[in-house]
Amino acid sequence: MVKPVVNTEVDAVITWVDGNDKNWQEKINTYSETKINFSSEKHLKRYNSIGEIDIAIKSIIEFAPFVKNIFLVTDNQSPDSFNTLKKNALSKNINLELIDHKVIFKGYEEYLPCFNSCSIGSMLFKIPNLSEHFIIFNDDTFLMRETSVSDFFINEQPIIRGQWQEFNENRKLRKAYHKILSLLGKTEKKGKTSFKKFQQNSAKLAKTDKYIRRFHTPVCLRKSTLQNFFENNDILKNNIKHRFRNANQFIVSSLSEHLEIKKNTFHYRNNSQLTYFRSYKKLWLTRVKLNRFEKNKSKLFITFQSLDMADENTLQYILNWIKKQMD
Repeated sequence: MVKPVVNTEVDAVITWVDGNDKNWQEKINTYSETKINFSSEKHLKRYNSIGEIDIAIKSIIEFAPFVKNIFLVTDNQSPDSFNTLKKNALSKNINLELIDHKVIFKGYEEYLPCFNSCSIGSMLFKIPNLSEHFIIFNDDTFLMRETSVSDFFINEQPIIRGQWQEFNENRKLRKAYHKILSLLGKTEKKGKTSFKKFQQNSAKLAKTDKYIRRFHTPVCLRKSTLQNFFENNDILKNNIKHRFRNANQFIVSSLSEHLEIKKNTFHYRNNSQLTYFRSYKKLWLTRVKLNRFEKNKSKLFITFQSLDMADENTLQYILNWIKKQMD
């Protein structure tokens, strides 16, 4: 068995927006063709923030002590608790730093402001002083158990978590489905900007035969992989020009993974090591899933998608559970 290299310098990167910020709300509505009603339940679900970013940062500080820097990428925003979080990070010899969009879009300022995670993500490798090895975290995905470098990189090669799948156009059942739609005189919606489509777009750029449909876990990348690709492929501007999502875009994290797959410079895990929440309608089910996480010592990550949609009792139970894990 090959022993993993454990002295690899690793940074963490989180992209974050405070959807409650009135200035940001006014800015996005200035550029959006369809004005957003931020008081509606639909848009509260997408943009509301109840302090998840604090938990995400604290979880990295607590459970990933090997991290050198935590870069929080924002559009002229800062969490209210940033100074306290920075002190907590320094106590573990971790540097917590705010990175504004203007920094990573230097030389490409005409594409700002940007409200598109696909475009913003494409520029993360330009963070000044970013380590060769870095991990992208979503602000709703938390570490909830002690981790080491070898949970993300083995011998300096990234671990990729997901399921191998055929491209849509190669799937027999999908072809049959489209044939039935055609016979019924119906067509599937074109230009759908699904996460699945973005992953397939990314894999096709890397020219892999299949693609890995990623789990909702942190993603491990190497900066040089992206630098080399963009130096030899003039497509970066075409991806970041979209202020809002476009069906033809790729996501840089998935592109990086498939470039590593193409070179066979990766380690594959079909076990997500993840507990995933996207519904909070039944408190008893939330309790069961959290209890299972505690018992399954292989689990590392928890994702609480749209946590602000939980009722008060469920939300308080979850926050108390998280606090208990970190105490």
